[in-house]
Amino acid sequence: MRIGIDCRMFRTNFTGIGRYTAELVKNLQILSAQGLIHEFVLFFNEPEFNAYTPNQPNFKKVLVNAPHYSFKEQTHFLKLLNEQNLDLMHFTHFNAPILYKKPFVVTIHDLTHTLFPGRKMRSLPYRLAYKAVVKNAVRRAKKVIAVSNNTKEDLIKILKTPTEKIQVIYEGANEEFRYIENQSELDEATQKLKATYGVTKPFLLYTGVHRYHKNLPRLIEAFAQITQKHQDLKLVITGKSDPLYPEAEQEVAKNNLQGKVIFTGLVPEKDLIALYNLAIAYVFPSLYEGFGLPILEAFACGTPIVASNVSSIPEIIGTTTTAATATSTTNPQIPNAILFNPYDVTDIAEKIDQLLKNPELKKTLAQRGLERVKEFSWEKMARTIEDLYTSL
Repeated sequence: MRIGIDCRMFRTNFTGIGRYTAELVKNLQILSAQGLIHEFVLFFNEPEFNAYTPNQPNFKKVLVNAPHYSFKEQTHFLKLLNEQNLDLMHFTHFNAPILYKKPFVVTIHDLTHTLFPGRKMRSLPYRLAYKAVVKNAVRRAKKVIAVSNNTKEDLIKILKTPTEKIQVIYEGANEEFRYIENQSELDEATQKLKATYGVTKPFLLYTGVHRYHKNLPRLIEAFAQITQKHQDLKLVITGKSDPLYPEAEQEVAKNNLQGKVIFTGLVPEKDLIALYNLAIAYVFPSLYEGFGLPILEAFACGTPIVASNVSSIPEIIGTTTTAATATSTTNPQIPNAILFNPYDVTDIAEKIDQLLKNPELKKTLAQRGLERVKEFSWEKMARTIEDLYTSL
């Protein structure tokens, strides 16, 4: 077959849809080197078009330069898609040209814009464009890929998508994220983090964007409670600050936490891996996630997790059957992380404190995370998606 892939959000330097697209293309090329015979056409915007070169002869790239939600997306991108005479198109985000008539599949990562529209969705034209594009993509797709069962349920409830049309295919953890055992490597990383960002141990870690649904103000409010018991503790928050969401910085000032809460901005992947490895815990207070890639990254680095008990987060964290009770008829299972109510500041603080006071629990959760992450891989995702292409 001749298969197109929308790579306009292709990125390798951050998580989310960009990472998903990059890993899909990378692993389909690995499968091609092993004998996969489909032809693939990759549709890029700049600067990724010039920055990326496929390493397999059955992959070609096409320059689009059509921003999402733009008129050019609905006209120029549509023209290019039709010119390529594709048997199947894969839109890795829901931004499919409304007038594209040929068979396609679409990946829906989440319905954040529907459930938590945020301040970027205040414009009426933008909201209308979003609703029209996502509904059209889901309605007309031959198959909808959901990245979690939670996203599948959202599609069924909110967009009335037929169950049989949706296939859940999990994402993976980038192989660079790893547990560092070498003490000299950890010591070197400790020195670099201190020199570059002013980060010193002990610290809690959050990674990601600063939008409303990420719930950072409540995390910082909970951290203010925790510092009354753990006065040397710091909270490290990575990710680019967003002028539309200044509440996190405001909460720091309100609670006089300057110097205790460290905003690093975007960090290179190597530094991010070091932060995961050196953190006492990874804290994930999000109100909504379609999947939650940072969970797998933290697991892969052996970082204990304290996280929200909502949306896809418990699903990806998973559960472990305790060996002592494995033969029990009730077969009790316990989460691979500590979960809290993300709307309850006191509960967030208490659950973090529970981990801080229990070194054995930290070890247990770290080990469980290292086991849990083995169940996810980008290669498995790509193989399953390729099987889906073939079935269509």
